[in-house]
Amino acid sequence: MSEVDRVPQELTSFVGRTGELAAIGGLLAAGRALTLVGPGGCGKTRLAVRACREQAGAWADGVFWAGLEHEPEDGGVARALAGALDVPLPEGTDPLPALVRALRGRSALIAVDNCEHVLDGAAHVIAGILAECPHVAILATSRATLGIGGQRVWRVPPLDLSDALSLFLERARTTEGTELGAEARAGARRVCDRLDRLPLALELAAGWAGTLSPAQIADSLGDPYAMLDGGARTAAFRQRTLEESMRWSHRLLDEDERVLFRWLGAFEPGFASDAVAGLAALGGPPPGRLLKALRGLIDKSLVVADTAGPVARYRMLGVVRAYARARLDEAGDADAVRDRHLDLYLSLAEGLAPLLDTDKDAWRARAGAEYANIRAAIEWGLSRDDAARGRRLAASMAWLWHLEGRGPEGVRLLRLAAGRGAGERGALQAEVLVAQALVADTALAGGDAYETARTARELAAEAGAPAAGRLAGSLAAIGLLATDLDGAHTAAMAVRDEALEAGDGFVADSSLALAGLVHLLRDEYAEAIACFEPALEGLLRRGDRGVASSSLGWHALAAARSGDLRKAADLAERAVATAEPLRDFHRIGTARGVLAEVRALQGRVEDAADAIAPIDRLVADSGEPVFIPGWERVKALLALGRGRPGQAVEWCRREGRWRAEPKDEHLAPDTRLVLAEALRASGEEAAAAEILDGLAGSPLIGSMPRVRAAVAEQRAVLARAADPERALDLHHEVLRIASAHGLVLCCADSLESLALLALRRGTGKAAGILAGAAERARSEAGAGPGPSTAALRDELAADSGEALDQGRCMELRDAISYAARARGPRRRPDSGWESLTPTERSVVDLAVQGLSNPEIAARLFMSRGTVKTHLAHVYAKLHVANRTELARLATNGPV
Repeated sequence: MSEVDRVPQELTSFVGRTGELAAIGGLLAAGRALTLVGPGGCGKTRLAVRACREQAGAWADGVFWAGLEHEPEDGGVARALAGALDVPLPEGTDPLPALVRALRGRSALIAVDNCEHVLDGAAHVIAGILAECPHVAILATSRATLGIGGQRVWRVPPLDLSDALSLFLERARTTEGTELGAEARAGARRVCDRLDRLPLALELAAGWAGTLSPAQIADSLGDPYAMLDGGARTAAFRQRTLEESMRWSHRLLDEDERVLFRWLGAFEPGFASDAVAGLAALGGPPPGRLLKALRGLIDKSLVVADTAGPVARYRMLGVVRAYARARLDEAGDADAVRDRHLDLYLSLAEGLAPLLDTDKDAWRARAGAEYANIRAAIEWGLSRDDAARGRRLAASMAWLWHLEGRGPEGVRLLRLAAGRGAGERGALQAEVLVAQALVADTALAGGDAYETARTARELAAEAGAPAAGRLAGSLAAIGLLATDLDGAHTAAMAVRDEALEAGDGFVADSSLALAGLVHLLRDEYAEAIACFEPALEGLLRRGDRGVASSSLGWHALAAARSGDLRKAADLAERAVATAEPLRDFHRIGTARGVLAEVRALQGRVEDAADAIAPIDRLVADSGEPVFIPGWERVKALLALGRGRPGQAVEWCRREGRWRAEPKDEHLAPDTRLVLAEALRASGEEAAAAEILDGLAGSPLIGSMPRVRAAVAEQRAVLARAADPERALDLHHEVLRIASAHGLVLCCADSLESLALLALRRGTGKAAGILAGAAERARSEAGAGPGPSTAALRDELAADSGEALDQGRCMELRDAISYAARARGPRRRPDSGWESLTPTERSVVDLAVQGLSNPEIAARLFMSRGTVKTHLAHVYAKLHVANRTELARLATNGPV
């Protein structure tokens, strides 16, 4: 998109203002705000548009336009600017810090139009940008000054007479292009004088040139104050002349035009001609006459037509729309018109619904274009005594809220819709509840979405709403991932079977992708990929970008963990590209997090940081937590990669901030693994051991071999110095688990750890072979160095080249077999005092002295759980049941 394309199109020619444009251009400067101030209709917006177009090329990062006319409150200002800059923002947070970070260092001109109704919010945002972004200039338009330090105020004057005449005559030309004669020009001058040379008033007056001569137009204006209400006389002169111009224009409309004019007051800016024709049901003019009236309103500049797109769209200027709304209320038919407005957009939404199954991108484009009116219709419908239509419309918009980062607003409206149907047991309430669950799935942390989905599924079954029931079932299955992987898989496949039978492509494919995620969590990578590939084919074909981007990310993780990081990187890049058009903070953040994790595994830590930088800048310093699954863990991994374990610990624990009382055991298993590694690297070995003990005792990891292997690997590293025999046992346990499940990187890590142990046991040749085999496994996977790579390189002897080459020739399975052979016979018996490891002997000694488990843990720098585990091993090896029997045996045997 070019700089000019970012600025609104000039649908009519620009007339005059040469001196004003030169002055504005001279005042625009980086780090400063220039505000064009003046009454409504004086031409502030048009002047700003032309000034921006003349500035194209003067700013390295472009010229951007943010119109605030649709923002209902101060809080929308930062998000409006983010939309203009195409910057996704976190949901539910103060967006200003994130917006400032996105702009910092950029050289850009940003125009902020129509600030007057959100003055405080606009001043706050603009001041915040200027304070942190020295290369950004702001050009604002407002009816009042912003009141910020350093603001330059340039009051927009009326047109000079020459420009006013040129504008009126340019707009007053007939459709045949006939030039006006001298008499007409004289009349035009009178019009300019009476309308105080205000551009909007002149354009409104010129709209009547096809009906009246300029002299008649001037005569019709009469006394500009005669028709004003008494209170309005206190307004500024130019505002009074614009009001008079509006009243006069309205008085000269024919009856059909007057009717349509006030009816259009119920519309938000941006509507199509079919909506106008649909107003015929109100009992006024028929569709043909309404369209003719629309053309009349366009000709008289009361409605602006934008014909640049594939379908013409129409809007009223803000001051015109306010006048139309006043006439609507005055006529007493506002409720009937708003009811009809609701019917029109409900019909539109339900007519678009089939696209959800065939082309979600097209559905989003169509529904998104009408969203301002749809939102207004929902609000109106939910306020009525019978809220059914508003509830139906709210339910129909779930995918827009879900996919485009509008989650909080969607959850608010859907909760209101569900509340209006509280106690009902029909299909509509089921549809509202499943819509609420769908939006909350990505907008809110915690399990509320899935509890709502379960309720919706039960209600859908009772009410005979199978489509809502299928989607609810798929969402409810997601909620089982944290507690019951088998249940999640069973539920997902059951819903998939329902969907296939019903021809419900989305639910079938998304449920299959969910089943693939369960396989991924179980480290069943071939099975996971077998689910992802067919699911993605359907999801991408229909434009189901949200679930498709997540599935591509899961596919990338399956490829990475099974040893193909190059393919994983390609899939992760596709996940980002698929999510980006949604401008959904949650989806983009999740996809970029996966890409960063893959880059980190490749050893490309700075590339990993670059992958998340666009989102990282937006979440930094936000006042409230931002929900992106796995985000904190990825940040912790990067901190570890940069040698900052303390930061990694902090990031891991931030994952639990959603809970009232965060605890380490509430963190996801993968996050706890990173936390344990970070604690160990920080010297907190006992705390690391306690985290690992908790993981080992969790019933969930019984079906997660990768986590079991990682726990064993970290326990082995903790035991390496004090108990090398136990470390050796644990590393071989890792190899057993990892080789059985295709965990290539786990195998490589364990081979390197075994190589280190071999060096310290004096078997240098075995160490070299194992190191060479690990190097080959990493190279074939496209992986970077592992946690032991640097230490191993430092300790290998200079003459290890031959052994390294021998290892580099080994396939991974051969290297694992070699490691088992190189281990040699066990040096301890399986039972008796000689079977105890040095650490176990230390535990026995302290236990016999009467120390409690916590006291032993403190003395030996380990967790209480580790002490308990060691004692269990001791009891088994010595065939005793408790401390009493241990103490008795110790009096007769060596300790």
